[in-house]
Amino acid sequence: MREDGRTLVFQVAVEATKIEIKTAVEKLFETKVATVRTAIVHGKTKRQGRFVGQRPDWKKAYVRLREGTKMPEFLEGA
Repeated sequence: MREDGRTLVFQVAVEATKIEIKTAVEKLFETKVATVRTAIVHGKTKRQGRFVGQRPDWKKAYVRLREGTKMPEFLEGA
């Protein structure tokens, strides 16, 4: 949860669209979503001795709830 108290942050599938994320959050948490913003986080390069690998890329979604809607119960006070 972000400082404004209305934004939730999730790690989602890379293939997920903003519309899919919005409908999933509204259905799971029974709340109304105002906006969804997404960001692709690129995986870091990691080294194990002489072997070099890379962690996978992943997608982060910032979901802002509508004004006047209630926060999901398990997040209240977090």
